Amino acid sequence: MKPDDLLLVLNAGSSSLKFGLYRAGETAPARLARGQFRDLDGAARFVVQLEDGAAARERPSPARTPEQALAALLEWLEERYPGLRLAAAGHRVVHGGPRFAGPRVVDSGVLAALHELVSLAPLHMPHNLAGIEQLQRLRPDLPQVACFDTAFHHGLPLREQYYALPREWHARGVRRYGFHGLSYESIAERLPSVLGAAAEGRVIVAHLGHGASLCALHERRSQATTMGFTPLDGVPMATRPGQLDPGIPLWLQREAGLDVAAVEDLLNHRSGLLGLSGTSGDMRELLHDPRPEAAEAIDHFVYHVHRAIASLAAVLGGLDALVFTAGIGENAPLVRERIVREARWLGLQLDAEANAENRTRISLPDSPVSVWVIPTDEEQRIAHHTRSLLTATAPGESP
Repeated sequence: MKPDDLLLVLNAGSSSLKFGLYRAGETAPARLARGQFRDLDGAARFVVQLEDGAAARERPSPARTPEQALAALLEWLEERYPGLRLAAAGHRVVHGGPRFAGPRVVDSGVLAALHELVSLAPLHMPHNLAGIEQLQRLRPDLPQVACFDTAFHHGLPLREQYYALPREWHARGVRRYGFHGLSYESIAERLPSVLGAAAEGRVIVAHLGHGASLCALHERRSQATTMGFTPLDGVPMATRPGQLDPGIPLWLQREAGLDVAAVEDLLNHRSGLLGLSGTSGDMRELLHDPRPEAAEAIDHFVYHVHRAIASLAAVLGGLDALVFTAGIGENAPLVRERIVREARWLGLQLDAEANAENRTRISLPDSPVSVWVIPTDEEQRIAHHTRSLLTATAPGESP
């Protein structure tokens, strides 16, 4: 791989295609652009932000499917960067199951194994895999790398991995996997430059976005996390309920007459903040909604995030730092303030002005536990893994 070669990072959804473009570089990838095709099921738009400092550009797109968007993206790359070779593509893949503990070059065997995991993350996996297969059709000779959101948690202690089920089920893959691993890896990579020596201590990272989870780190490795076998577990999210009595889905089927597909739809698409508020799973909208149902949804979210922080602090035996990241974590000062207020018994002391301004450190200088806002960069980690894996793998060698 040459320094001027291009690396494409893709995150495919049902009605969007997010991307990042990187130059491979001498030692590490450097971002050239990022953007997305959005609203592919309606008035589709192509949005791109170049790293030259120019404002984001947006224009209508004729693409109506992710595959059409991907074809349009490849055409744009050739027009924008003539003479530069697209060397590889890296993909965010939500679930790696028990087999994939790190990024992998995609071949037919890897792809077949990933299709077996679709039922564990039905909101994400079909679109993740469709993006890989679409690019295979468009560029069959282009190397592709799958980077897994579960990989960061692969070394969880056994007491965190196991559910209290007969051991045969663990042997068949029923275990706590954890998710948002690329985000946690991104934060863990940055912690020394932000926290100094405290980076190796007891740190909780709160990835709060449309999907939400928290992770306890010690020596920057995952010790416990709130999501489990699937991304449904943990704290409430935009459309997912979070922690749920396992008897509820059974009752819904036995007493309410819902079939498996209906229960799956309820838990993945109609619960969480959307279910509680009755109108929206978007925290930005709920914060401006005067209805009591919106306030109750926010209260529920704050309460359960605080409860998760308390639980993870118990795992760590205390707390040195709390980090907020992702959409809500990075951009919702009121939500952060309420969470920190609930957790002040742990030693968190908020700097109200710093919090309102979304500064990096939002705790008072003498706060026993420091509090931070650190943007996550999952794309950069995917680009890093793609470059590293393909540079280390000789032609004809299987990683």
